[in-house]
Amino acid sequence: MSRGFVKEDDLEHAGTDLPERPVSTHPNYVTPAGLAQLEAQAQALEQERLTLNHRKDDPTANQRFGVIERDLRYISARLETAILVEPAQQDQHTVLFGAQVKVEDETGEISEFTIVGEDEANIAEHKVSYISPIARALIGRKVGDSVVWQRPAGNLQLDIIEIHY
Repeated sequence: MSRGFVKEDDLEHAGTDLPERPVSTHPNYVTPAGLAQLEAQAQALEQERLTLNHRKDDPTANQRFGVIERDLRYISARLETAILVEPAQQDQHTVLFGAQVKVEDETGEISEFTIVGEDEANIAEHKVSYISPIARALIGRKVGDSVVWQRPAGNLQLDIIEIHY
């Protein structure tokens, strides 16, 4: 697009009208690691905000400042509503929040999942949110139980072979 069709004022305000990050309506259960992760994110954002505060003349810095402010509001809301659950205090024989669960599927493949809070979930680390379909299938079960994991790719039967906290 030609510069002739762009108002200078638009460039200055680009990215400053950001939508809020949606906050989940589910209880905000967190593991100790999840709480520490939220606190570290808040601290990093605060530090970046202080750094950018000195560059108010830079439009790019102003855009980033808006993103940081929005993310800080989200993290602050999550910290205020955090419900800390100590995995070590859970029933060691039942899959509950904070459990590390080893399962075997019907093909013999073994997988491990840790059931964590929404903000801590990271499938690359095998951490799944307690509201995910796999966690919902596993919570309340014991070693030796079989569950059906309802997936878009098709249902999969899982046998629980270990539970650790």
